[in-house]
Amino acid sequence: MSQMKRQIERAAEAEARRPVTLADLSAEGVDVFCWCNRCGHNATSATRLLVAQLGPAMAVPEIGARMRCSSCGSKDVATRPAWPSLGMVTHH
Repeated sequence: MSQMKRQIERAAEAEARRPVTLADLSAEGVDVFCWCNRCGHNATSATRLLVAQLGPAMAVPEIGARMRCSSCGSKDVATRPAWPSLGMVTHH
């Protein structure tokens, strides 16, 4: 295998492993699902508002570290894309 082909394959693998960013979600029209790991409260945040506050390059998993649960005040919040689903069960 040529060195050029290996470099292309490594670049493709690195791209596949990178976390989803707000720019990625914005392009797909998908919001951000937020889950409090302390009390279980959950909500969806609008991607366009998060882009305005945090910038388009912000990785979605890192957003939770900047949030606080509106129910219990915890800063232990997990975030992920709010992909369309079949209902609440798939959000867990």
